[in-house]
Amino acid sequence: MVDQLMFAQENWERIHAVEHSFGRLGKPLSQPGRVLIGEGRLMKQCRRGPKQKVFFLFNDVLVYGSIILRGFWHKNQQIIHLEDIQLEDLEDDVRVRNQWLIHTPHKSFHVAAASYEEKQAWIEHIEECQSKLLQNGGHRSKSTFPITWIPSQASAVCRRCSDKFTMTQRRHHCRKCGFVVCSVCSKKRAMIRHIHPTKRLRIYADIQEKTNLRDSSTVKEGSEEYEVEVSSEEEEAEVQMEVLLDPLCLPQK
Repeated sequence: MVDQLMFAQENWERIHAVEHSFGRLGKPLSQPGRVLIGEGRLMKQCRRGPKQKVFFLFNDVLVYGSIILRGFWHKNQQIIHLEDIQLEDLEDDVRVRNQWLIHTPHKSFHVAAASYEEKQAWIEHIEECQSKLLQNGGHRSKSTFPITWIPSQASAVCRRCSDKFTMTQRRHHCRKCGFVVCSVCSKKRAMIRHIHPTKRLRIYADIQEKTNLRDSSTVKEGSEEYEVEVSSEEEEAEVQMEVLLDPLCLPQK
């Protein structure tokens, strides 16, 4: 009994310390029954290259964020429910070792550990926590997982038109296929519901041409279904300008 009380107090203090490290912008992490399993630093593949992030594994969620002030403070808190996570092991390549994929309903990304043993420990602990959640009545997500983005530095030219990227010709990612394209080739927008239910996201022009997207339509590709509402940057700019010019065009509460 005493040991259980000591563990509960120690666990609460550890969770509170993690919560405090994200400051006022972080979401509360203390909940009844929540246990902090472990923490560590992993290299996360971002659009502009790998960046070290801090990860906290709880018995029901995975939390990560950016590291600031020598690790004492963190920002950009992200919380992922373990039931919504799907892991995919990856082989080592020339540039990155000890990596694996974390799939979530809203984004998929690569992470890499400092050693093979650390990688295996992360995967095993996450899968063990997932298994216990399912045994206790949890439900594994049936969401369609987004494609993993190709790193920006891996593409020197646009996937569609082959124009070279420069300081003025910027790189953009298609939210549907993950390819790196230029702004001209990614003017279209589509509403991909499993990524964001209302926001129109940037898509690669050929995605629209190949699937014959139409306004307010639903498209099925393989086992994936998503609702799209295609528009261009020019159309969105016109709508925004009309709102700015019309003093009576106010958003409804």
